[in-house]
Amino acid sequence: MLTKNRSLEVQTERLTRAHNFLLRNPKVSMLSGIILLGKSSVEENVPTAYTDGLNKRYGAAFMEKLDDAELNGLIMHENGHVFYRHVTHHKRLFKQDQRITNVAADFVVNDMIVRLDIKEVKLPPGALWNMMFRDWSLVQVYDYLKKRKQELDKQGDGQQSNGSPGGETLNKEDGQTDVDKLLKNLGDDHTLDEHDFEAGKEIDEKELGEKIDRALRQGGILAGILGAKKDRSIEELLEPKVDWREVLRDFVTANTIGKDEYSWRKFNRRMLANDMYLPSTISETVGEVVVAIDTSGSIGGAELSAFAAELVSICDAVTPEKVRVVWWDTKVHGEQIFQGNYTGIATMLKPVGGGGTRVSCVSEYLISKAVHAECVVVFTDGFVESNVQWAHTAPLLWLVTQNKRFQPPAGKKVLMEKEV
Repeated sequence: MLTKNRSLEVQTERLTRAHNFLLRNPKVSMLSGIILLGKSSVEENVPTAYTDGLNKRYGAAFMEKLDDAELNGLIMHENGHVFYRHVTHHKRLFKQDQRITNVAADFVVNDMIVRLDIKEVKLPPGALWNMMFRDWSLVQVYDYLKKRKQELDKQGDGQQSNGSPGGETLNKEDGQTDVDKLLKNLGDDHTLDEHDFEAGKEIDEKELGEKIDRALRQGGILAGILGAKKDRSIEELLEPKVDWREVLRDFVTANTIGKDEYSWRKFNRRMLANDMYLPSTISETVGEVVVAIDTSGSIGGAELSAFAAELVSICDAVTPEKVRVVWWDTKVHGEQIFQGNYTGIATMLKPVGGGGTRVSCVSEYLISKAVHAECVVVFTDGFVESNVQWAHTAPLLWLVTQNKRFQPPAGKKVLMEKEV
């Protein structure tokens, strides 16, 4: 039996060899910059492995149980969490339910590894994977697992189980995880690794995002040197899945909440139903939100309905003074202004227009009307003029339904993926 020091030495050597193998593999070359990002180390007191969103730590004793292909899979797994920014970007979900968020993150990362289909890379025993979650974002997997667990708990004796399933395997003969069995006996030991959310709190998400973007560019250079084929499915696989609802909600909330003072003279009405006595804001409103909707004809009714429903939810949370909906194609054809009660927005929207597309007209219109908005959301298919001129200065989010290549001249872009 190896001594602790010798074990650390041996496993560190294995980690270095595994890194060298992965960095030379054409299918992994796009992620080479991610593998080299942060610090990777072998440690005694790590039960399995974990990442804080940047650095990767591997347990020596756990590595001893893995063959070389499984170790390659473990390394890909940790770096997948870094690539998808799971620890830093999904802080809200970790706070809501850390166990289900851990599981959801593992399903997303492990499917990436399976899809890469590298002979010398395989998932370690018991790793969570199921084909049903292919192309799902972490938020989509989380929402499904949360809802399904509630359904299973109701079908049982009404009590949630929190233990391990007594050693019985969760994976079927084809390697896929039995999701219902997992949820019925969800324990802390059901993820391949740990996700160090506490350490991740100290990492600046914007700075990390810039590092990851640089790492991916470096990986692209190496891929070219190695002559890696740019398979379209692999390129799409390497695009981090982001839930547009979460980005929209975070954007509006960040640019509207926090501007009012709190008062204990009256309680927050929304929380009284939950027997929670919290202060209300002295001002019940937080300014104006502008929503500019493309009516050129390519945004479907289902997409508009989904967007409107999310808008209602956001308005209920932040209570803007007004919501100004602007309808445009080559010019602004009209607007609708909602104030006070936003529940009926989804049924009261009346699109006007339907011609070509020139989004610069929205900025011109808002400036001409002297609209001082807390934030602006542009809802478009992304097929707009090549030289967009945007001078309005409010925080700006582009919600794009089709053209992934569209690069906005200002603000932030998020793709509205089709529902799974």
